[in-house]
Amino acid sequence: MSVARIRQSIRRAPVLILALAVLVVTAAGAFHAPAFAQEESRGWSLRDLLFPRRSERIEPPIEVQPRSKPKKKPKPRPPTEPETPIVEKTNDARVVLVVGDFLAGGLAEGLDTAFADNPAVRIVARSNGSSGFVRDDVYNWPAQIKSLIETEKPAAVIIMLGSNDRQQMKVGDVREQPRSENWTKEYERRTDALGKALQETKVPFLWVGMPAFGVSKMNSDMLAFNDIYHSAAQSHGGEFVDVWDGFVDENGAFVTTGPDINGQPVRLRSDDGINVTKAGKRKLAFYTEKPLAKILGLAAPGSITTVSAPAGAPVEAPKPAAAPIIVDRTAPMLLGDPALDGGTELLGAAQPAKADPNLPGEKLILEGKAPAASPGRADDFSWPPKPTAASQPDTTTGINQ
Repeated sequence: MSVARIRQSIRRAPVLILALAVLVVTAAGAFHAPAFAQEESRGWSLRDLLFPRRSERIEPPIEVQPRSKPKKKPKPRPPTEPETPIVEKTNDARVVLVVGDFLAGGLAEGLDTAFADNPAVRIVARSNGSSGFVRDDVYNWPAQIKSLIETEKPAAVIIMLGSNDRQQMKVGDVREQPRSENWTKEYERRTDALGKALQETKVPFLWVGMPAFGVSKMNSDMLAFNDIYHSAAQSHGGEFVDVWDGFVDENGAFVTTGPDINGQPVRLRSDDGINVTKAGKRKLAFYTEKPLAKILGLAAPGSITTVSAPAGAPVEAPKPAAAPIIVDRTAPMLLGDPALDGGTELLGAAQPAKADPNLPGEKLILEGKAPAASPGRADDFSWPPKPTAASQPDTTTGINQ
């Protein structure tokens, strides 16, 4: 080969390389194009049903639903109390004076509700919320009770005092600890002084005890106080009203929620375990209604006293008492009554009549002797056989029967 041809071949080499690369790419495209065209051109097959192509799979859109909040169950509402009509009190209505601490104020509210429909009874509250027997420097009840009674002229007095007395007491120049020996003696002296002051006014009074509280140590003190109040009330002609059971459960433990005067479960105390709710105030009054009605001469708690007729009004004659209604009732009947089967006596009441022992059946039962067999009967084993009545000869004809 000449040098010129070699140079010419070298010059054509890039062109040949480029042509070769284009040929390779074209061949590759030709190799894949028929296969893809074949896939698109072929008809439906079982493979399409069982294993659909990726391009034919249509995934349904996933709907994301917002998460709904669970509905809260509505809390049961406490039964609404029927509204008590407020009746205007008469000018000569009998006054009930309620004195004591903050619990006495709640008791007065409950009594006001209890006697709201009675125009002849008026409740007057003269309570001091922070008072007690210990702090007589704040309010001295034995010294103030007489002036209160002279001002209000009550028909009855109700005392509820002592919830603030769990504190030190100054006896002389010494501060005594609660329920110590000197503290207890001075406390009894002060409660006795209040009872004596009430007795001197000659006004009947009720002394309402302390209820249970949410603090166990406080409850033990209140029980001790109630014993002192009970003794002071009885010593001076008063009546002690115990309300403890109305604010504890069957085990004697303090309860926040309990039955009201109608037996329905309601909230009686506040969260602090000390104050009393509206239902609790009404329950306090419930315990005092009966003894208070007895003092006031009412037939029943909440009843209206008799009011005299105005002058000149016609007087109606008393109506005659209705005749008693006679109710004819059927007497109870027992299932063993002899009259049910027509008899007059129960079975076994009378001995049956004795049977004749000479009868064949009685001889068989009593003596075991069977009666003689009749001639010709199957049980007749005599020999020679005895002639039966049918085989006797007939003398009139001479022929055997």
